[in-house]
Amino acid sequence: MPEFSLDKWKQRSAEHQKQYKQLLQRADKNKVLKQLPQLNENAFRDIDCLKCANCCKNYSPRFKTPDIKRISKYLGMKESVFIDTYLVLDEDGDYVVRTKPCPFLGADNTCDIYDERPSDCARYPYTDEDVLLKRPQLTLKNSSVCPIVVHVLEALLPVKP
Repeated sequence: MPEFSLDKWKQRSAEHQKQYKQLLQRADKNKVLKQLPQLNENAFRDIDCLKCANCCKNYSPRFKTPDIKRISKYLGMKESVFIDTYLVLDEDGDYVVRTKPCPFLGADNTCDIYDERPSDCARYPYTDEDVLLKRPQLTLKNSSVCPIVVHVLEALLPVKP
């Protein structure tokens, strides 16, 4: 893969959506799953999330019951007050943040609750797990938000002569 350019990842993602979709549909799952840990590590080495934070600016994770309990305790709030202050139920019945960007995103792109963040945040962008292949629509959506996903998908694309 050519050197990854953080300023051109969105363009690359837009241009390669069809190839990404084909890759996710036709991939040798076992082969890809073996490659993911190293590709994920390379992507996180090459890309500083704190320079981007698109996920926190554009998405909301699901706040599951254990997340709500843990975070509200960390913030010293009753769970009901935490929910009323920060969360709303989405169309799928999941709790998500009321506002974008995430209310816990600092001006320097750091997370005010990083050590207690929701499990969805800790796992995002799922580039080191089978979700990348099992949920291709999510992966394609994430490729328009996260340069890490594009980095990994680009590395998986067949090399053209």
